Amino acid sequence: MVQDIPAISREDVLHMAQLARLTVDEADVDRFARQMSDIVAYMDVLNSVDTSDVAPLYSPAGHDIQYRTDTAAHVRTREQVLANAPDRNENYFIVPRIV
Repeated sequence: MVQDIPAISREDVLHMAQLARLTVDEADVDRFARQMSDIVAYMDVLNSVDTSDVAPLYSPAGHDIQYRTDTAAHVRTREQVLANAPDRNENYFIVPRIV
């Protein structure tokens, strides 16, 4: 069921560039319009493919998920953590004031 999709116009390209806050050279506008139209047309071709018997995937690569237990562990002591602090006051980091 390929639909007749209108081509992307120069005005569409300029509008998208404005929304994205991009500067587009005038010489490139026609080329971008043609390329975007080709992309939209290809998406329409993909939409016409019957995928009713295909299981949905989140990734084309097979992944074996290896879960780990979520347990708290103290890997470093407070002294080890504070040893790298550029500035500290006993057991606390001293950071610049942000207002």
